[in-house]
Amino acid sequence: MSYDLNMPIRQVRGVGEARAKQFAKLGVNTALDLLRHFPRTYENLNEIKFISELREGEDALIRARVRVPATLQFTRNRSARNITVYNAVAADDTGAIKITIFNRKYTAEALERGKEYLFKGRIEFDRGALTMSSPEIYPVNKAGSLRAVYSLTAGLTNNIVSGCVKKVLDEMDAADVDVLPAQVRAENGLADAAKCYRAIHFPKDYNDVTVARRRFVFEELFLFQLGLQMIKGRNRGLTGAPMGDADITPFTRSLPFELTEAQKRAVAEITGDMRGARPMQRLLQGDVGSGKTAVAAAAMFFAKQNGYQSVLMAPTEILAAQHFKTLSRFFEPLGVSVELLTGSTTAAKKRDIKARLADGAIDMLVSTHAVITDDTSFASLGLAVTDEQHRFGVRQRAALAAKSRSPHVLIMSATPIPRTLAMIMYGDLDISVLDSLPKGRGKISTYAVDGTYRSRIFNFIKKNVDEGRQAYLVCPLVEENEELDAASAKQYYEQLAQGVFRGYSVGLVYGKMPAREKDATMAAFAAGKISVLISTTVIEVGVDVPNASVMVIENAERYGLSQLHQLRGRIGRGQWDSFCVLISDQESAAERLQFMAKNSDGFKIAEKDLELRGPGDLIGKRQHGLPEFEIADLERDMNVFYDTLAAAKQTFESDPQLKKPGNAPLRAWISRMFSRTP
Repeated sequence: MSYDLNMPIRQVRGVGEARAKQFAKLGVNTALDLLRHFPRTYENLNEIKFISELREGEDALIRARVRVPATLQFTRNRSARNITVYNAVAADDTGAIKITIFNRKYTAEALERGKEYLFKGRIEFDRGALTMSSPEIYPVNKAGSLRAVYSLTAGLTNNIVSGCVKKVLDEMDAADVDVLPAQVRAENGLADAAKCYRAIHFPKDYNDVTVARRRFVFEELFLFQLGLQMIKGRNRGLTGAPMGDADITPFTRSLPFELTEAQKRAVAEITGDMRGARPMQRLLQGDVGSGKTAVAAAAMFFAKQNGYQSVLMAPTEILAAQHFKTLSRFFEPLGVSVELLTGSTTAAKKRDIKARLADGAIDMLVSTHAVITDDTSFASLGLAVTDEQHRFGVRQRAALAAKSRSPHVLIMSATPIPRTLAMIMYGDLDISVLDSLPKGRGKISTYAVDGTYRSRIFNFIKKNVDEGRQAYLVCPLVEENEELDAASAKQYYEQLAQGVFRGYSVGLVYGKMPAREKDATMAAFAAGKISVLISTTVIEVGVDVPNASVMVIENAERYGLSQLHQLRGRIGRGQWDSFCVLISDQESAAERLQFMAKNSDGFKIAEKDLELRGPGDLIGKRQHGLPEFEIADLERDMNVFYDTLAAAKQTFESDPQLKKPGNAPLRAWISRMFSRTP
């Protein structure tokens, strides 16, 4: 009978209900989860110190012989009646040390007089005597080996986790644990899973760890790639909202500007998809200010011309209101009905909008999460657009798409992403890129300076404000933190509003501010009622204020280049020449910030950010829509990622449904992986 790796963790020998609850806190719910609870690091049991070398407060490993066996002592705290203390004495050729063991009768009594052990623990002085308290104890034959160190929770020790892993390894059937087809393993030089599980949990040396880790990283990234291929394949099997040729020239002719060549190309790609038999799944990726909204509007008008409704979902009410204003300006002259639905919409207005959506009287809806409530339905939803997809969870995206039978989906992102990362984040989507800016935009000049320029910068802001324009001042923190020498937005606001900008209209927004207060301040800034807005990065994705021409970013060294570029994108959106000033007194950041000052291409900046910080920081450790990797690390495993591309594609093309006997386990493992999506 084969060992069931999918059985609940409580059924693993020696676990039980109480310990199962402890494991559950670590996300370990099955025997397989336990095997996949990979060590976070390793202790090298080769770095042995002599007792004479020990220093108080350090963690050390010694090899010593038991001179005096453990004896039971009185508890130090008589009120703690359940605490028992055992003391032993061990020695090497350089000295002796007291070994103190708490509440571990079996461990204490197992120490034999005259026998050598490895002791690892914290060094203290107790009444003048060198002491090691609560040490880990190993047989001397473990010297020179590696010991796995796991992520733990209250009640679980490293030894408990290690012991439970060993029980699973000893009982499992090796044939049941290898998900990778034999051909994939052979072509990529990968060891079999059973050996690698044992090697990664109980390695003899670092070579064992290296070989095993590469195998599991490859496996995880291969399954990820294959899962994306299957999602794409499943989408191809769906029938989308059928659309034919439709004339969108009434829309393009009504625009007060001409679409760029990049916008025209993206519109052609999107409408081409919408004429296809399967539902579109496309990412519209463009630099800040590249005109994504106009492209989305063209797609929405195309849906309208084909008799379908469309919806645009934005992550915040103020951004939704901005999109509503833009689309209303585009479409009201064309007789197209556009409505706005947010959490702040009155109850009566919500009922009216939802009724008119259901009977088809509304052509286009702009909304926040409010649109995905169960009581919101469409007469004929043909296109769903989401703005700033990384602000939405994958379930929200799915809930929006579920409002109709396989609507076309267009996802907009203003975060420039290198193509490799785009494949990781949006591997199930086709990609359109806007790589040029519309005409008529003012030039943005960027300067990287130190704090000695601050008074000159403030005078420059006042000059611009006096000429009728507006400015942003960005700080990384909201409140003072003694450990971080960074400006506080609140203190900064009080200092400037009462000082250098006294007499000017100064506003403040930050992340934890009440939403209504934040939206009101942003709306006042957009309306020109506030001249200088002091803010944290909450304005990274925000309202379009063409009149804002200056941005100052304090402590600029604390931001990645891509985030600085997003912030800089808040200015230069009107006809005025604009100025971004990066203030930093950190010499180590000078070269990076000078690169920012000399470059305005968001994709080039993203590539540099990728080089400097790695993909984990660039896209976020838990990017919405991505499964959580158990062992793969995109900062160190991109080379393996490339190796998996061809293998996954070849496997999918030869067996799209994964029905061949050698591929049968893959479906279950892919389902397991994607069920961990945030």
